Amino acid sequence: MTNGNKESTLDWTTDWAAPAKINLFLHVVGRRSDGYHLLQTVFRFIDHGDTLRFTPRADHAIVLTTPLPGVPPAQDLTVCAARLLREATGFDYGVDISLEKRLPLGGGLGGGSSDAATTLLALNHLWKLGIDRAGLQRIGLTLGADVPIFIHGRAAFAEGVGERFSDVALEPSWYLVLVPPVAVPTADIFRAPDLRRDTPSISPASWRPGIGGNDLQPIACRLHPEITRHLDWLSRSGMARMSGSGACVFAEYADPEAAGAAFAQLPPDMRGFVARGLDRHPLLELT
Repeated sequence: MTNGNKESTLDWTTDWAAPAKINLFLHVVGRRSDGYHLLQTVFRFIDHGDTLRFTPRADHAIVLTTPLPGVPPAQDLTVCAARLLREATGFDYGVDISLEKRLPLGGGLGGGSSDAATTLLALNHLWKLGIDRAGLQRIGLTLGADVPIFIHGRAAFAEGVGERFSDVALEPSWYLVLVPPVAVPTADIFRAPDLRRDTPSISPASWRPGIGGNDLQPIACRLHPEITRHLDWLSRSGMARMSGSGACVFAEYADPEAAGAAFAQLPPDMRGFVARGLDRHPLLELT
């Protein structure tokens, strides 16, 4: 963002950050009677993501001025978030939404969820609606299980369907994130019959960095061999893991030099980036 964390400087001229997340582990510990999977994970933000801009309209339309290929604008999560915010308050403001997209679709980095969360946070502020974070999280959960963590705004151990949080303190870290050339529909992973759904639960207090794996990773690798190829290469320099339901994979490093050195060895047919781990969302101080 261009303005630090001072709420008074956040206005219609602001570039609003929508950072990526990674899952330091992800376990499926059960399933509810309604079919939703019960998860345990640790979310951490990284300093790489999308950017949104908002412009007020004189009419009541909500318009995404930068539609994504293959995504009907009416189904884009930013548009859906703006509409839900209006429905929750009874206000009928119009807005143009501009999205500078850097995060891959179907990459497991929470790009769409982060965009939706930033839309809720930004428009709640710009429209002066006064909804607190708990209220915004409830709205966000109807858009997707990953939306609430971006509104919560801190690195956290998450439970339930991903909406119950216990904040965690993490050491400074840098990540090499690889972006395989595939998009993974989350639903394909969760409907797989061989997905493990009974990993024993752990308590937030007992989790430490390095504990746990990603129960979705074997399914994603079976369906998309490119994920396996990227994991195999990344594993040569340390423990590699898939984020979310894929396809992006990452390895953690203690300093930017080590992450940069690994990135410098990246084969020419692979794409990726280095990012610093964040414990706080750039919009955490926004109320």
